[in-house]
Amino acid sequence: MIVVFYWSDFVVPLNNESYKYPVSIKGVILHQEKVLLLKNDRDEWELPGGKLELNEEPMDCLVREVFEEVGIKVKVKGIIDSWIYTIYDDLHVLIITYGCYEVKNDFYRISNEHSAGKWFSLKELEDLRILQGYLNSIKNWYRKLNLYGQH
Repeated sequence: MIVVFYWSDFVVPLNNESYKYPVSIKGVILHQEKVLLLKNDRDEWELPGGKLELNEEPMDCLVREVFEEVGIKVKVKGIIDSWIYTIYDDLHVLIITYGCYEVKNDFYRISNEHSAGKWFSLKELEDLRILQGYLNSIKNWYRKLNLYGQH
């Protein structure tokens, strides 16, 4: 049963049945002023991270996902930004990006979720197939760390 509140001609669902987006938590990880990107199955470069699980804190999700995808331990410093990404006409994802620092790198590997991984300088990003939202997040993290414009 759907319970609604009528206000003029506007209908507001009150039973939490409004459209829901999956949430993907992504990290901008810098090492020697380069950012880590992974190549996905759509042949796009993306930030490491993944789906937020039920009852999981976003920062815990990011630490877990980064370790699963590349074997790197990170410290999450803070949120950079967020946006809705339409992957396909009927698939939308809320992307939330966080700035990270590499804490410990015992090994570096790419999981089977991605076909490649590489550390890129800010200048190298210009020629990549990468979402504008990711570029914005990367540039914002560089700015926050006072690294933007030095490359």
